[in-house]
Amino acid sequence: MPADRTLPRRLAQRLRADDGISTVELVIATPLILLMALLLVGFGLMVQSRSSLDGAARDAARAGALQRNYQTATAEAARAARASAAGVCANGDIQVNPSGDWRAGGMFTVTISCDVRGLAWLGINANRRVTSTATAPIDTYRRTS
Repeated sequence: MPADRTLPRRLAQRLRADDGISTVELVIATPLILLMALLLVGFGLMVQSRSSLDGAARDAARAGALQRNYQTATAEAARAARASAAGVCANGDIQVNPSGDWRAGGMFTVTISCDVRGLAWLGINANRRVTSTATAPIDTYRRTS
C-alpha cells in the first residue's frame, strides 16, 4: 500500500516539472521570429526598389538634359528610365513623364512611376506603386531648340 501512495505523489511532481517547456516555447516563438524576418526582408526590398527607382529617375533626367531638342530629350529620358528600372518594376510597366523649362539654363524634370515587385519571390503578390522625380539642369551655354 505505501507504493500506491507514492505513485500519485510522483505523478503530481512530474506534472509540475518544467521538462518540456522549452519545446513549447520554441514551437510558439519560431513562427513569430520567421514572420519578423520576412517583414524585415520585405522592408529591405521596398527600400532597395525605391532607391533603384530614384537612380533611374536621375539617369533619365540627365540623359534628357543632354539632348538638343525637347522631342529627343523625352525619347532619351524614357529609354534611360526603362533601361535603369527594368529589374525593379513588375511587368515592365514603367510610366515616364518628362517636363520642365526647355531653354538654356532651364531645368528638365522626369517623373517615373511603376509597381515594384515586393515579395513576389516568396509567392506573396504585394506590389506597391512607387513614384520618383529627378531634375537635371540644362547647360546655360548649350544651344537648344
